Amino acid sequence: MNSKEKIDFIVNWIKNYTNTIEKQPVCLIIGVSGGVDSALTSTLCAKTGLNTIAISMPIKQNSSQHDLSLKHLNYLNKNFNNVDTKIIELDNVFKNFESTMKDFKSELAFANSRSRLRMLTLYQVAQSNNGIVVGTGNKVEDFGVGFYTKYGDGGVDISPIADCTKSEVWELAYEIGVIQDIIDAAPTDGLWDDSRNDENQLGLTYKQLEEAMENKNSKYYKKYEEIRTPNLHKMNPIPVCEFPRD
Repeated sequence: MNSKEKIDFIVNWIKNYTNTIEKQPVCLIIGVSGGVDSALTSTLCAKTGLNTIAISMPIKQNSSQHDLSLKHLNYLNKNFNNVDTKIIELDNVFKNFESTMKDFKSELAFANSRSRLRMLTLYQVAQSNNGIVVGTGNKVEDFGVGFYTKYGDGGVDISPIADCTKSEVWELAYEIGVIQDIIDAAPTDGLWDDSRNDENQLGLTYKQLEEAMENKNSKYYKKYEEIRTPNLHKMNPIPVCEFPRD
């Protein structure tokens, strides 16, 4: 399929899924970070014609990232009548959490908690609007290296672009009309005070990761496996203790 056909396919998939939900009408709830994944996914949601709530949730956010988020919310407002955009400031909520957890300091844990706080916010909005939470994870993150926070980015109801590589995400974002500044921006989860980007954290570019996913003989495969192995628990079903049955 070409890019336009993929976009139409995903839009129809979202609509078909919502038609299976008993309580109607269904509202789509999505977090907008200023990154290309959430920009593409929120635009796909908007193109369904379904009521969509796109939310920016800054927590100690780098100003350039938040500016891109605001630009995209403005883009959605100008181009789609079915989209409601919101900015929900979570700085004070997170500061209270940090203070409460002062005896359990961990930079990584606090970064992950930001993601989980955003997830909680999305579900609060969703349940008050008969909504479902739409995920923004792509194929490399969700099934390649597990580069997301479990029950944060992983806590979603549907994942429209989870079968898209990062290269496909950029292609579809260009085709669908995402702002060029967002397409050009370095991918980042926005969870660190030093504004490190995805490739800083992973040690490989998305192109290199995609190559390693497809080719075990890739020179990047060993590094890819080093990243993937510690995150397999995110990609496998939650372990359940099952009693023996007669």
